[in-house]
Amino acid sequence: MAEAHRPTRNNRINRNARVGSRRSSFMTLGISCRIRALVVEMRAEWQQLDELIDALNREFMDLVRAQEQARRLMTIPGVGVLNATALIAAVGDASAFRRGRDLAAWLGLVPRQFTTGGKPRLLGISKRGNKYLRTLFVHGARAALPSLAKSATPLGRWLCGLLARSHRNVAVVALAAKLARVAWASLWQNSIFEPAHEATAA
Repeated sequence: MAEAHRPTRNNRINRNARVGSRRSSFMTLGISCRIRALVVEMRAEWQQLDELIDALNREFMDLVRAQEQARRLMTIPGVGVLNATALIAAVGDASAFRRGRDLAAWLGLVPRQFTTGGKPRLLGISKRGNKYLRTLFVHGARAALPSLAKSATPLGRWLCGLLARSHRNVAVVALAAKLARVAWASLWQNSIFEPAHEATAA
């Protein structure tokens, strides 16, 4: 039986040929043994970082499962584990804000206004406030936009109309501001997101 598992001469030749091919490739590229060792070390470090990231993701998920507020926030499109935990850590139950627009303004997601000749003009977003949270909401809105635009909901219809008359990047930021208002309503009213209802907070 031991003979049956012994590698044949052809297998040894093929294996040696593959090893020789790798070595010749390194030599062709001019990569020394030291460089190869460094690449192996860097790959091991990347694997350790991946394992650390996975461990942190599991920790965040356990934290979300233990917090009812975070679970409610994650029912909102574009709001994931990072958004929910970061928002709760920053604003708590959002009682410091009288309305959803105040939270969106605090995140820097509302347009600046410029008045000339008695006529107000809307400029770009203010980009004031918590930059990290604003970035999370913008990325979340960008990820949620394609599916929301196809949904037959009040939020989906609003988004389709916005995309028809505005640049996509403008729609992404407007959606991020809308999601921030919905998040305020969720924290303030202890409610979950209802797609069939008008997803707008004052």
